[in-house]
Amino acid sequence: MAITIVGLGPGDPALLTRHAWDTLSDSDEVFLRTGQHPTAAGLPGGVVIHAFDSMYEQYVDFADVYAAITAQVLALGRRPQGVIYAVPGHPLVGEATVTAVLQQATAELQPVKIVAGLSFIGPVLTALQLDGMDGLQVVDALEVASCLHPALNPDAPAMLGQLYSREVAGDVKLTLMNQYPAHHLVHLVHAASTAEEQVDTVPLHALDHCQSIGHLTTLYVPPLPQRSGFESFQETIARLRGPGGCPWDQEQTHQSLGQGLLEETAEVMDAMDANDMGALCEELGDLLLHIVMQAQIATEDGDFTGADVIAGIEAKIRRRHPHVFDRATASTVEQVCATWDAIKRRERGPQGERSALDGVPASLPALARATALLGKAASYGLNFSGGDDAVARVGEKVAGILAADTREEKMKEMGDLLFAAGNWARLLDLDAESALRSATWRFRQRFLAFEAAARDRAGGISNLDADEVQGLWQASRPELGA
Repeated sequence: MAITIVGLGPGDPALLTRHAWDTLSDSDEVFLRTGQHPTAAGLPGGVVIHAFDSMYEQYVDFADVYAAITAQVLALGRRPQGVIYAVPGHPLVGEATVTAVLQQATAELQPVKIVAGLSFIGPVLTALQLDGMDGLQVVDALEVASCLHPALNPDAPAMLGQLYSREVAGDVKLTLMNQYPAHHLVHLVHAASTAEEQVDTVPLHALDHCQSIGHLTTLYVPPLPQRSGFESFQETIARLRGPGGCPWDQEQTHQSLGQGLLEETAEVMDAMDANDMGALCEELGDLLLHIVMQAQIATEDGDFTGADVIAGIEAKIRRRHPHVFDRATASTVEQVCATWDAIKRRERGPQGERSALDGVPASLPALARATALLGKAASYGLNFSGGDDAVARVGEKVAGILAADTREEKMKEMGDLLFAAGNWARLLDLDAESALRSATWRFRQRFLAFEAAARDRAGGISNLDADEVQGLWQASRPELGA
């Protein structure tokens, strides 16, 4: 009473191992996961062949198909004579039923013997004349198709097995295009090792247009021409900090990089406000440099690693989005925010209870911080002035400034005015900080135009008298008024 699992190889019956041939030849009957494999026609004579292909028609979902096949194999294995179960390729390369059989048989104390077979990997590498030790990533095309972003390092080649239909290829294409450019050339290897072997090279965007895709198709994705992977960038930063690296980078600490981090963040915001996608791409790279550098310093000090940073935020995001990654529901932004806050309170626990206003950094620009604090308070029902009251509050503070007698009073009223303006913007669902940055940008653009006009007229602003300055300013673009 045992289960023997035999690998049938990639497709050509001549590539069956001697061990596999002998095992099959000594059997009275063999159960195939699928008869839709070229090796099935070249099995030893006199052996009764059964196939589980009918189960693919009984179930819609592959998980259900594999579960049913697994149950059948386990049941057959309990017979006195046991069972010979044969699968394409190598039993432990891309065979979900084999993994499930091994797990359940171990739990039931059923003995399982694996008879190795040649996987699809070797013949595909042979067809492409490539070295498999060159960082090759081997993944299941169905797994990639189920994702929105591929879990692949773009600096290393990738091989996607089981790309068995154009429909799967279409889903894989969309996932890969979240990381690879649409024009990136990829290779489709059909029926590797058989007489029908064929290699098609197509741009990624045309992947699912290939008419030859079938259940013996494998996709090979070459690495991107320029280093683009996160792992490669981490290596670059570690090299800068390591022996023989850069003296400046080696001297940096968490604290010495702080000001640069703020400046790079501000430059990201500038690019966003200008809607300059080229600048935004570059500035996000500069910001990423700071993040990876901080993580590398922590790694060297034994505090945490870059993997810890990613693992922490990955777990937090999944934990705080149960409506996406679990069974909770949230159909509105308000429900999402309420769930987020409730989860944060549970995470802190009774010993970590803090003010509801915690989490708003003191280093934020004053207007942004004021708006954030108002938003926190509003989540508890403290909306303060609403609608017309907010407008009236702004008017009151303007009047307060005009009526103030001392500098201290004026400062207080001015602060209250800016705070009231931030609250008014929040009630209008506007970002006060972004609005002010935009106004500042427009002022700068207008001043540059005014400055250029002054140079044309008089050689520069300093050569204009007060009336000419005012007249030229009035003639400039009036975004902000006189």
